[in-house]
Amino acid sequence: MRRRTARTPYAAGVVLAGGSGVRMGAGMNKVYLPLAGRRLVSWSLAAFGRVPEIGVLVLVARPDDGELVDSILDRELTGIPVEVVYGGDTRQESELSALRRLAGRVDDGTVDIVLLHDGARPLVSPALIAEVVAAAREHGGAIPGLPADDLVTVTDDVVTGPVLDAAIRAQTPQGFRAAPLIDAYEKAARENFVGTDTASCMERYSALPVHWVHGDQRNVKITYPHDLTIAEQFLADSNHRT
Repeated sequence: MRRRTARTPYAAGVVLAGGSGVRMGAGMNKVYLPLAGRRLVSWSLAAFGRVPEIGVLVLVARPDDGELVDSILDRELTGIPVEVVYGGDTRQESELSALRRLAGRVDDGTVDIVLLHDGARPLVSPALIAEVVAAAREHGGAIPGLPADDLVTVTDDVVTGPVLDAAIRAQTPQGFRAAPLIDAYEKAARENFVGTDTASCMERYSALPVHWVHGDQRNVKITYPHDLTIAEQFLADSNHRT
């Protein structure tokens, strides 16, 4: 990660690891399942750690997973500084916990961009992370995604429209200018609004324009057991580092 100079703000990466993994049927938080010799979440943390624009990296975890987190930081992420905060009952509360951790550095101009990433997407690439940072700096917000050319309009369970040409399947990390992001989340907390993702909260409470960045087919989300097989195949077919 880059060392900030007095004149150069840096981006912060937030990796969310507070889920339960119920649909995986693993009996544990899915982000700590093994993938090609290391835990799922350590793959994405390592990717963020290789991006020069990222100056601080925050992992949002559950208190119950403290021992697993300590093990990963000690054994799999040597040399990558990671700040750990404990999240709330919802994804949005967990994100807010991380943003409050960063608030002082946002206020003094140290951090200008925040990226929020789902720890269940282990194969995010440093190139995509850097592209989201650049787009967020230029436009205010950035979301990676892939064209969703298989979606149609449905009303009352009846197909009523053709394929939605403008739709995308959103991925993470989603990046935004830090000060408006924190302001939006604090407003949402005061009004008890819970969005579906970071972008939905920003859409409601911020006027920042959000730019679409072309996502990556390998940036899969691990939701079901077969997703692990897909991720393992991507790793086998690439030169990902371990």
